[in-house]
Formats: sequence, structure tokens, C-alpha cells
Amino acid sequence: MSIETICCAADEAGIARAAALLQQGEIVALPTETVYGIAADARNGAAVAKIFEAKGRPQDNPLIVHIASVEMLPGLVSEFPERARLLAAAFWPGPLTIIMPRGPEVAAECCAGLDTVGIRMPSHPVVQRLIAASGIAFAAPSANLSGKPSPTNAQDVWNDMQGRLPLILDGGECQVGVESTVVSVVGEKPTLFRPGHITLEDLERALGEEVEVSGAILERLAEGEVARSPGMKYKHYAPKADITLLNGSFDQFKAYLEAHAAEHPACLCFTGEGEKLGVPYIEYGREGDGEDQAKHLFRCLRALDEQGDRVVYARCPQKDGLSMAVYNRLIRAAAFRVIDL
Repeated sequence: MSIETICCAADEAGIARAAALLQQGEIVALPTETVYGIAADARNGAAVAKIFEAKGRPQDNPLIVHIASVEMLPGLVSEFPERARLLAAAFWPGPLTIIMPRGPEVAAECCAGLDTVGIRMPSHPVVQRLIAASGIAFAAPSANLSGKPSPTNAQDVWNDMQGRLPLILDGGECQVGVESTVVSVVGEKPTLFRPGHITLEDLERALGEEVEVSGAILERLAEGEVARSPGMKYKHYAPKADITLLNGSFDQFKAYLEAHAAEHPACLCFTGEGEKLGVPYIEYGREGDGEDQAKHLFRCLRALDEQGDRVVYARCPQKDGLSMAVYNRLIRAAAFRVIDL
């Protein structure tokens, strides 16, 4: 696969060029407030298929459809349930994907054989302007090769996707840094399938009821279990290095690194810790600050590859609030290798 790829500013001319490509059934990479995505017309199955080809993405991994207003929902969903209305009123536009009953106009390629579809209304001005310019609701996963860390700037998109799609819109660094929260309103109880910037506690406040947490958030998907949402696969967001999470205090972490010095490890640690550890390090955010960690996590995972690290031990974040999203991404990057110190 080799396509001439152009990277251009996400200005009026760039957005017009991207809109024309989407209308022609092509794919484009663009910034959102969470991570960069690859967009295709969600009603055009042949266009959506190009996303899977460009990413090398398995066909059983569903895509999220992006809209600019609730007026775009008819045809994309067959029902706009009351719970979805409450969540949309509280968090749209923003980093929340709501899984609803699928409508007749969504390309089958978006839904991985499911009778549901995830819908999101991004707050990023580039996405809003592109949807307005093109008139298209688009399907868009993250703009990386399948399984690699998601990109949060245009350069990381270029490194993965150059030669695989015609256009990358450069809108600077993403503000959130991890993909959207995914919640399903299909079934008896609302269920959180992927944690993100909008936390479990935020969802429960908006709905006024308990939200179930899918077991696949903190544990591996069971053998044969269907991925109801993007981000539920076993190994995901992973650099080339073998990562192991170490759960414990800083002193325990340091002692473990010293005991395993023969492996020549590197480490992923919290801000201010690296110089005390005596090994190559990347600091991925302040301890206990999920927002800071989320913003920097994927860039830091890519930096491990840039350093050429092979064995990496990572400080384990907390598992609540926004930190749940960071832990969810890290545990998949580590293929579920966690050691309690």
C-alpha cells in the first residue's frame, strides 16, 4: 500500500480539502480533543473499509460514528433512549461515546456485526468545522497502526500512516490524550465499556443511577467474548517494548529495578522520580493526577520505542476516576502483566 500523503494545517483550506476527500469516499486523519482519528463517511461501506486496510485493524473491532449535532442522529440510530438524552445533555459535545440501537443508514463495516452503534459528538473545532463543510457523519478510530499507541499529534500520525492515506490535518496536540469514554444505554442497565476523561462518577451523577462496569475494563476479554466497544481487545496501545506494571510504593519500585538490573530495564514513572532510579526513564505524569497522566501517556509509550527500550517496568497508576482510563490503557499496553510488590 502506498498513497501520496499530504500533511497540512487544519485551516479553512485544509478543512475544505478534507471535506472534498470525505465526499469522494476517501479517508483523512484529523485531530479531536481526545486523540487523532482516521475518518470516513459512516454511510459508505467502501470508504469505511479503507480505514481497516490503512490501520491493519481486525474487522471484529467496531468503529465510533462522529456527529456535530443531535439532528444528525436519525438514520444513524433507530432510537435515542432517554438515558442517552440525559448523557448527551450533560456531556455533548465532548469525549463521550454513547452506544445505542443501530440505525439503517450506518454502513455494516462500522458495527462489526453488532446491532448497536457508538455515537460521539466531539468538541474539537476542526471536527465540528469538517462535519459542517462535508455534511458527513464519519466513522473514526484512532489514527495509528492497529495495536500501537494512539497518536496525540500529527507527527505521530505521519510516522504510522504516511503512504496509507491521502491527507493528515495538523491541529496541534490533543488536549485529553486518551480516547473517549464509551457507555452503552442498550439493555437493562447502563454499562461502562471504556473509561476516559468522563469518569464513572460523572456518568452516574448525570444519570442518577448506578452504571455497571464491564469486567473487560480491568481484565482481559474472555475467550470468545465479543468486543462491544473499541479498546476492549487483549493487547492494545502497545509499544515494541515488553511492559510490566509494578503495583506498589516508589521505594518498592526502585528496589525491584535494582534487583532486576541484569535485564537492563527502562522505566515508565511519575514526574520527578526518574533521576532517582538509575535506569533510562520516561515520566508520564504526576503521581495521583489522572488528567496529567492521560494527556502524556501515549506520547510517552511511543518515546519508549524512540529510546530503543526493550524491557520496561511501569509505575502503576490508581484505578479510580480518570486514573481508571490510564490504568485501562497501560494494562493493555502491558498485555495484562502486573506484579504486586
